[in-house]
Amino acid sequence: MLTDDVLEYIDRSVLCWLATVDPEACPNVSPKEIFAAFDQQTLVIANIASPVSISNIRANPKVCVSFIDVFSQKGYKLLGVAEVVERGDPRFPTFEAPLFDITKGAFRILSIIAVQVSKVEPIVAPSYRLVPGTTEASQIESAMRTYGVSPRKMQ
Repeated sequence: MLTDDVLEYIDRSVLCWLATVDPEACPNVSPKEIFAAFDQQTLVIANIASPVSISNIRANPKVCVSFIDVFSQKGYKLLGVAEVVERGDPRFPTFEAPLFDITKGAFRILSIIAVQVSKVEPIVAPSYRLVPGTTEASQIESAMRTYGVSPRKMQ
């Protein structure tokens, strides 16, 4: 399910966006900074300060997680079912390990959102399909101009 390409995008993404729905069917999208692939089917997300996301998952565990590379303007949308894994759960330390590698203990992880991925869909900027000649290189160049940045020089 989580192919090498999906795993690469997870690793290079700075944020992911977790979409949940509350009991009144009102959607909620929340950025998450600490997340990692746990295995080929599971994405783990640290709950550092996410009371609304946690409450929504307990009411309706269906979620969508998306992440993109802002320069290439490509990424993935993961659909699945989430579970809140509390600190007292015997699985917590195992799920926390890849998240701790990211935080180095800088944040207290209150609980973990474990998403069992059931569907993966690519996210691609419309320019790739609608603007003739659009390439990944041209998208990256355009984004770098827009953001006022340039590639880091390798030493």
